[in-house]
Amino acid sequence: MEDKLDTIRAFAAKAHNGQKRRYSPDPYIIHPESVMNICAAYSTDACIWYAALLHDVLEDTPVTLEKLQSFLESTLEPADAERTIGLVVELTDVFTKANFPQWNRQKRRLKEAERLGRASAAAQTIKYADILDNCKGIAQYDPDFGPVFLRECEMILDHMKKGMPALYQNARDVVKREKTTLKKDKDYPVV
Repeated sequence: MEDKLDTIRAFAAKAHNGQKRRYSPDPYIIHPESVMNICAAYSTDACIWYAALLHDVLEDTPVTLEKLQSFLESTLEPADAERTIGLVVELTDVFTKANFPQWNRQKRRLKEAERLGRASAAAQTIKYADILDNCKGIAQYDPDFGPVFLRECEMILDHMKKGMPALYQNARDVVKREKTTLKKDKDYPVV
């Protein structure tokens, strides 16, 4: 399994090549690797690990669903490839500005939260790890956007309750801690 994980990690790194992690000079692949490591601490499900590494590929890179599917079918057993693809698709934003330019960000994020509330427990588990990784340090790195982002994360978590309970609580705690830090550091009306 380690060989498959390395192959998928290399595919994700190549897909995200040239992208940088927000608030850091680090290559973007650091984020999917972190999400995968968080998931691995809570789950032994290899498909969750694979999808965690790939969770932003369709959303943030030129890789198409067909290309990702072909890659996974050549790398994994058919059932694992199908399940991993399904998880990545569940985690890929649908209500984007490009798809719904007539809607404001708040409406798009609400629709996304509602959609994620219908996602599988495995996809929700990965999303918890994604939220956890994205929220850590946001109060320090982006105090202007932090309140908006943290409210969106809370809204998403309010809709997603099927994933791993301990990871869900960890994500909730990080959001709460970052909101408290924002409130202490700035006199923001954090709700």
